[in-house]
Amino acid sequence: MKAVIIEDEIRSRKILQNSLSNYCKEIEIIGYAETVEKGTEVITTLSPELVFLDIDLPDGSGFEILEQLPKPWPKIIFVTAYNEYAVSAFRISAIDYLLKPVDPELLQAAVQKAIAISEPEEQQEKKIQTFKDNRTSGKLNKMVLPTLSGLQLIRTEEIIRLQSDGNYTTFFLKNKSSIIVSKPIRDYENMLESLGFFRVHQSHIINLEWVDRYIKGDGGTVIMEDGSEVEVARRRKEAFLHRLTLG
Repeated sequence: MKAVIIEDEIRSRKILQNSLSNYCKEIEIIGYAETVEKGTEVITTLSPELVFLDIDLPDGSGFEILEQLPKPWPKIIFVTAYNEYAVSAFRISAIDYLLKPVDPELLQAAVQKAIAISEPEEQQEKKIQTFKDNRTSGKLNKMVLPTLSGLQLIRTEEIIRLQSDGNYTTFFLKNKSSIIVSKPIRDYENMLESLGFFRVHQSHIINLEWVDRYIKGDGGTVIMEDGSEVEVARRRKEAFLHRLTLG
């Protein structure tokens, strides 16, 4: 897959290039750019299949490059130091959103998503059927999440927590990666409740197996094993402590 890197920091660009060379042999880097203007020119001229795109560029935002390009866009993987643009990236159909310094395993996973976007429909249907079979048999140990690149299977025990953002839900996983799905969190509440998950807040569902400690308060705060802090709604406090005590 032919790709270009839009990144103004030389060190970050070299690190990404080396990681791709070492871990993602399927990728051929055919061009680089450091600004919005040059990035737009490189993509237009070289027509890459995949773009590794930084958000904060000297003359503007990586999003501005996309605004200047005709659709269909190449596949986009954002590589940035800022996590606050993740939902915006998802909404413009980015393949993935990686934070610097980039974890090689997460980079590999993102590249595989880009490759899998052309996965034949029969393979996707097979994944759906596997999920249905597990659910019917009461052995739901995997979930199928609809992502922009297709379908992604994740083991339920790998899920630390879910967080709502309107009609989007972010799954935070054991390996410190996250997956954004364009479905509201309520769609997953009943599905996960019998598997050791609990909705502690309107915006949060947690995996009780990953709770590290509980801090008292009006509703209180849960500290998860990955270090994340999750607020407990006051009206859910009693039920949560009951579930936590029962195990």
